[in-house]
Amino acid sequence: MRKLRVLHLIGSAESDFFRELSFAYAGDCLEAVGDTRRYENLIACVTPDGKWYIADQFTRKITERVEPVSLADAIQTIEAAQVDVALPQMFCMAGMTEFRSLLNLLKIPFVGNLAPVMSLTANKSKARAVVAAEGVLVPNGEIVRSGQTPTIDCPAVVKPVDADNSVGVSLARSPEDYPLAIARATEHSTRVLVEQFIPAGREVRCGVVETGSSLECLPLQEYRLDAHTPIRGYESKLTTNKDGEVDLVSKYRQHAWIVPSEDPVTRPVWEIAKRCHVALGCRDYSLFDFRIDPTGQPYFLEAGLYCSFAPNSILTTMLVATGKTLQSFFHEMLCRAIDRDVNVTVPSIVATHS
Repeated sequence: MRKLRVLHLIGSAESDFFRELSFAYAGDCLEAVGDTRRYENLIACVTPDGKWYIADQFTRKITERVEPVSLADAIQTIEAAQVDVALPQMFCMAGMTEFRSLLNLLKIPFVGNLAPVMSLTANKSKARAVVAAEGVLVPNGEIVRSGQTPTIDCPAVVKPVDADNSVGVSLARSPEDYPLAIARATEHSTRVLVEQFIPAGREVRCGVVETGSSLECLPLQEYRLDAHTPIRGYESKLTTNKDGEVDLVSKYRQHAWIVPSEDPVTRPVWEIAKRCHVALGCRDYSLFDFRIDPTGQPYFLEAGLYCSFAPNSILTTMLVATGKTLQSFFHEMLCRAIDRDVNVTVPSIVATHS
């Protein structure tokens, strides 16, 4: 049987931070599922200076070991390779949008959500508005800019409207905290989302995977919160070493755990997550954060439509808890992308549950 030719699109067109984040996820992914007996892997790395690096093996030193090429030459090499499917592993805005659109232009099937959906969900305010229109509860919120005073009563969560990994996020416990919190958020975005703080019941993340024409909700993952850590910050997700390399906190410290399926919060969150998936126009998979108030009522916080297929990535952890292997999930997603019907059918909201 012929091996599948898989293009791994990595790096960042915007910053060294996002390049290193991509390297962390892509490296772990290729180590776990890049089986050369089954796949021919082609690595296409983009750097902030606009250069491309093409290789058949990944290394964090790829820019030192491979000669750079232009966009035109990179496209020529990729087309000549006749890849079957691509896996985008870029997390900057351009990587989530422009480079996914490039794959579409080159008619290369790829795993994951389309560029317009990534753009929509990257804007937390717009994603909130879409799911709220479908009847999903969201915390009371408003958009402010530097120098403006929020009208949301404290405590409130203050965050950049279009940044990931909880950068610039803080909790304003009183109105006096607003100026510093907004200044911190505007370091990462010109617009700031101020949301009513939902008292700590719980915070969970729900993954949804398309199986055929149905949606399967995966076991929830719950995050550790306490009086000292009432919201999740950057330090609970990523770490950066002295060499500037970004890595996953989940490798080193236990910040989260799988929620048993019989937990009372599970099924209500599953039902809301399916509605969010359909409302936002997701495909293949999706991932949503919910805050659970002390009465058990879930509130949508945001969407994070990523799956790096690394052993420590959230969706992978959830899926493995169902008894599946990462390797089988990866292969199923590759085949789904390759076989995707041009006339896409919206998945049924009736789901099978693990």
